[in-house]
Amino acid sequence: MNPTDTQHNDKTRLAQVQSVLADDLKAAGRAPGACSLIVVSKTQSAERLAPLVQGQPLALGENYLSGAWPKIKALGNVCEWHFIGAIQSNKTADIAEHFDWVHTLDRLKIARRLNDQRPAGAKALKVLIQVNLDDEPQKAGCHPSELPELAAQIAALPNLELKGLMSIPKPNADDPGQPHRKLAQCLADLQAAHPGMTELSMGMSADMTAAVAAGATRVRIGTAIFGPRPPKDTR
Repeated sequence: MNPTDTQHNDKTRLAQVQSVLADDLKAAGRAPGACSLIVVSKTQSAERLAPLVQGQPLALGENYLSGAWPKIKALGNVCEWHFIGAIQSNKTADIAEHFDWVHTLDRLKIARRLNDQRPAGAKALKVLIQVNLDDEPQKAGCHPSELPELAAQIAALPNLELKGLMSIPKPNADDPGQPHRKLAQCLADLQAAHPGMTELSMGMSADMTAAVAAGATRVRIGTAIFGPRPPKDTR
């Protein structure tokens, strides 16, 4: 497929996702714009992304700092940058400097580093706590029981703005909305102490509709826009 066809297909699929999101909000009885789209741009080049952001600045989600650099340099301030990958201690300075949002904060050590390394004069870094809803050992995220203490600790850091919760839940074929409702309840339990926590980052290409019905305010969509990622070369 030539680049022009790829760009056309990307634009078409992006418009389709935006339309489905609007329909999902309407079906759930929620206001237009109550949930916004994060385009998961990991593995996509700056050249492929550039046509998508012309005339409609997008929120872009990146998992890896090295892959994000060329895109941040090329697209500059046109986009809102969301870090949605695992955070290594030696990467916090660059994340704190160049990203607008962090979705995957799950321990105080990293929160303190992001706070201390946020550039002077910059707006507070918006952060979400990643929650491991089912205590899956292969996934990052704090246990729901740890949320009250961690939220209080993060909220005390002046260069971070605690905005809500994020999860990558285990799929539930019988009830796709169940894990999303569980995260929504975790947020509700925190809101008396932290009224500024209003964001729920949950839902991806396969379960966006269920996430929106459960109250998602951010959905992270990659495959439905760019197609399946090629398999890794294991040779």
